[in-house]
Amino acid sequence: MTPRPMTRDETLAEMARVLTTEAEALRLMATGLGDSHLKALEILEGMEGRVIVSGVGKSGHIGNKIAATFASTGTPAQFVHATEASHGDLGMVTARDVCLVISNSGETTELADIITYSRRFGIPLIAITRRAESTLASQADVALLLPDAPEACGIGMAPTTSTTATLAIGDALAVALMARRGFEREDFQRFHPGGKLGAQLMPVDGLMHRGEALPLVGPQTPMSEALLTMTAKGFGLAGLVEDGRLAGIITDGDLRRNMDGLMEKTAGAVATRAPQVVRQGTLASEALHVMNTKKISALFVLDGEDRVAGLLHIHDCLRAGVA
Repeated sequence: MTPRPMTRDETLAEMARVLTTEAEALRLMATGLGDSHLKALEILEGMEGRVIVSGVGKSGHIGNKIAATFASTGTPAQFVHATEASHGDLGMVTARDVCLVISNSGETTELADIITYSRRFGIPLIAITRRAESTLASQADVALLLPDAPEACGIGMAPTTSTTATLAIGDALAVALMARRGFEREDFQRFHPGGKLGAQLMPVDGLMHRGEALPLVGPQTPMSEALLTMTAKGFGLAGLVEDGRLAGIITDGDLRRNMDGLMEKTAGAVATRAPQVVRQGTLASEALHVMNTKKISALFVLDGEDRVAGLLHIHDCLRAGVA
């Protein structure tokens, strides 16, 4: 292999060619959606077990990602390598499952056993392949055909366009199932509790302070007592509760504005009415955005009847990794 010197413009043009080639394949696939794709979705939606995704080589790598996408979006899925399936892993596949088998040519010999197994035990088989006349497509209950598009590599051999198209149709199936099942952000968070994404999707309910930790006072509470509550609870503020609902808030700013005769006043006379709040179920990331925008350090969290359910401090968000 002899390196060929390329100019900056030639290099960028080559990269652009790859992207446009693959993008054109995706466009062709989008315009070719039809009854077979709907049938595949109906099979997946009606299954009682898992999606068993299988493939070999680059198709196997893509299959692993497709299985992970299904699993993280509410559709139980598992990748089973075709070679390992022939050496005992077929025992993982049950009659309640659906097999999603990937092969660009549709003639990958390592897939023969899992195809035969699915036919023998009446397990629905969905194929992703480029060739409608292939063994895989002819054996499948439904075949999802990849576009007859060139690979994007310079010699037209390395799996590039075909793997991109396969990954994209896997995403399309998973996301369409999400939509049909009404899969929401709260559902997504349950499958992503860890890391940055989990923190971003965490509701305020999981971070807020509750019960005895809340600095709450009544409208007739003397400010001497209100100050003790603010100091003891450690949030630098107090919530004004009237008729069981949050009616206002007392902050350091309210104290400064009422310094003249502060100790002779009541909490109700000092509090700022109609404070900024969030509701239960609000994402912590949204609450943090409110605090940053309003330049405040804490928010009371209300339930559906405007009762105080908790208090969220900006430090709670930062400790949890919400940023």
